[in-house]
Amino acid sequence: MKKALMLAAAAAIVSTSAQAGHEMGHAPKEKEKCYGVAKGGKNDCGWAGGSCAGSAKNDAEKGAWLLLPKGLCDKLAGGSLTAPAK
Repeated sequence: MKKALMLAAAAAIVSTSAQAGHEMGHAPKEKEKCYGVAKGGKNDCGWAGGSCAGSAKNDAEKGAWLLLPKGLCDKLAGGSLTAPAK
């Protein structure tokens, strides 16, 4: 019971902090799809190999992508801003 209460309190704090930051004029950072860098089972949704998040079976599958802060993809080994040709 204590664990559930602590988790609920932590979630409320995070939610409140995020909302307060947005209201204070902090714009959300721009994001971009980065292909070829996801670990197996850690990709974001909707890619050539499946429609669900976490459906990539192998690390660094070319069509699997992650939504990352803008500018980070170019710094990652194997990262590409363009989807591979089908």
